[in-house]
This record gives sequence, structure tokens and C-alpha cells, in this order.
Amino acid sequence: MNETLVTPPSWSALPRPLRIAHVTATFPPYWAGTGNVAYHNARLMHERGHHITVFTAQTSGEKYISPPSGVALTFPFRVVRLPAPFRLGNAPFTPGLPSRLQGFDLIHLHYPYIFGAELAWLASRLYRTPLLFTYHNRLQEHTPVKRELFGLYNALIEPLIFLSASRILAVRKEHLLAQHPGLRKDPRVREASNGVDTRLFSPGDPLEARRALGVSAQTPVALFVGALDPAHRFKNVDGLIRAFARVRVPAAELWVVGEGGLRAELEGLAGQLGLKERVRFLGKRTPDELPALYRAADVSVLPSTGVESFGLVLIESLACATPVIASALPGVRTLVTDGVDGHLVAPGDELALAEALELRLRERKAGQAMGQKGREKVLRLYDWEVIGEQLEHLYREVVSEWSLRFS
Repeated sequence: MNETLVTPPSWSALPRPLRIAHVTATFPPYWAGTGNVAYHNARLMHERGHHITVFTAQTSGEKYISPPSGVALTFPFRVVRLPAPFRLGNAPFTPGLPSRLQGFDLIHLHYPYIFGAELAWLASRLYRTPLLFTYHNRLQEHTPVKRELFGLYNALIEPLIFLSASRILAVRKEHLLAQHPGLRKDPRVREASNGVDTRLFSPGDPLEARRALGVSAQTPVALFVGALDPAHRFKNVDGLIRAFARVRVPAAELWVVGEGGLRAELEGLAGQLGLKERVRFLGKRTPDELPALYRAADVSVLPSTGVESFGLVLIESLACATPVIASALPGVRTLVTDGVDGHLVAPGDELALAEALELRLRERKAGQAMGQKGREKVLRLYDWEVIGEQLEHLYREVVSEWSLRFS
């Protein structure tokens, strides 16, 4: 029998590992938001054999969120924590950053990052290194002084970063284009979704959290997960509580997971509406504790009225096979297939929110089938391993283009 011999490619013909720098304002031990995404992006590329260095500021110590179990705060890739003489909120000024960004194939900026964005741009120009960035959101602030400052930054600095980037990665393209319609036909814009650990966030015993909280299997439960500080008032938890007061499902409960300066105000609102025993404030929970809460709930709710670019809690819930209700905001609404794995309601429409809540808290068995469809979608589109493959392709595409440009 004749056999066809296939000569394996020589090592020199294989794509070489890339040297990638991630620049992020926050990073574990502040385990949330942008820092969480930066960690997983770095981890995925490290596991694919690339040389990763994360540049962030020295930990200030005032914020700490426990990591998931099995995730140490020592990393298999390099993390450089630079001195920060001062900070503007979560944005540290790290003057030593540009000199440390020499010698990389690619700089990946996590935006917004006042100071860090400008310094990464400077390094990109100095060392002829391609710069791409993930657009997590636009700088916004409710206090007058910061609102003026951020508005000036968005007008003067943001265009510089956008114009110089080799790729603009949107966690949801619809959200980015709603903020920047001029980018609609820009070929540099790509979608690079946030992801979820589908092994941690997975279906399981729905009674575990209920037993711990003394709640029976027969009790319908809606769940909110998010920050309760004034900067996150847009999460609209007060609107959710008012909507829940309209729900005509006996003994139904609303669980609020999160902590912050708004908690006392929200607890007072629940008391005024006669919901003191039915709205449970569970405080801050670690990532390890969240899956049990998602599994225990009949539905998870993201009732935001603005600012949201993605809604990570939605895919966390769907990964646990729990359906969702979300405000139909640009970007957020692309995560939910209305009537299939969840429901979309107009932002701020408390009557529509109440109707969706009542439907899911009454028809609990149908909700289980919706949740299973959501789980299937998350595995297909939002598992971190899927995201990693897409991201690696983007990196190589940019580096290849840049090499041709300067060859």
C-alpha cells in the first residue's frame, strides 16, 4: 500500500511567539471589570505560548476583591506594578510606563485609562510598536468637576488615541458605534467580546444557596448582581425594587448582591414599599460564591438606564442556565435573544420590567428551558477559550501588517 508522507513544517516556518504588553489601570487584586478582562486576555495568550507582560500601578490597598478559587495572585506571566505618584479615581499616573514598553511586538491598551492611554500612545510612537485598545466604555461622571474634566479629556485626548490605533476592539460593536458613529465604516473596528469561565459559571444544584439562606425550593427568586455605590446609580436598583413591588407573585423574593454607599437608601426604599422581608441584601460576594446564587435564582436582572457597554452578569447568569431580563441598551441588548433566553425591556420602563419579572417568576419551568438555551449560546460565543482564539488571530493580523509597513 502506498503511503503519502507529509513533511512537518520546520520550526522556523511556524509563527513565532509574540511579545505582548497589556496596559491597564486596574488589575488583580482589584478583581473586577477591566482588570478581570485584562487578566483573562493575558492568561489566554500566555497559554498559547506568547510572552506576556502586564503593566499596571502598584496596588493602593484601598480596594480588594477576592479572586476565584484556584487563581493565585502570583501569575504565570509577568506583571509589572509601577509607582504612581498620584491617581485620578481609578486612573494612576505612572511616569515610568513609556520606557518599559520598549521591545514589544504589540501594545494592548485597556481603555479608558487617563494617563495610561497617553503614555502608551507615546511609547507606540517612540518605538514604532503597533497599538490596539479594547474600548470598555467612555469616561463619564456625575459630579460637576469630574464631568467637566472628563468631557475635556474626551474632546482632546480620545481622538488622538483613536486615530493612532491599529485596531479598535469593542466589547460590543453596537455600543461603541452608538458612542462614536463616525467609526461606523472604519475597518479598524473589530468586536472582541468579554468572556466567562464556563467551568466556574455552570449549571448545578439550584438549592445550595437557597438552603444557606433558608429559602425553600418553592419560593420564586429574582437576582441582581452589581455595585451599589453612587457612581453606579445607573444600575437602577431603585427602579428594580419599585418594579418588584408591582409583581403579583406571592412570597417571591428579590436578592440584591453588592455593596456600596447606596445600600442604606435602597434598603429604606424597600421598607417604604413594604418589601423589607422580601428584598434581601446579601452584600458583596466573591466570584466563587456567585454561581450558586445564579443557579438558585429563577431569573437575573440588569435594569440599567445608561453607561453599560456589555453586562457581564448576563452571560454569567446564562452560563449557569438561568434566564435574564435586561434593559435594551445598545450593546447590552445584543447579548439577549428576546423570548428565547431572556427578555429585553425599555430602559427605565418599570411597568415593562415588572411584567417581565412576573412572567419569569410565575412560569418557572419555562424559564429553565430558556436558561438551557442561554447556556448553549454562551458555550458557543462567550467561553474565554473561544475569545482567546479570536484575539490571537487579531494580534497576528496587526503584527503582520505592521511588519509589512516598516519592512
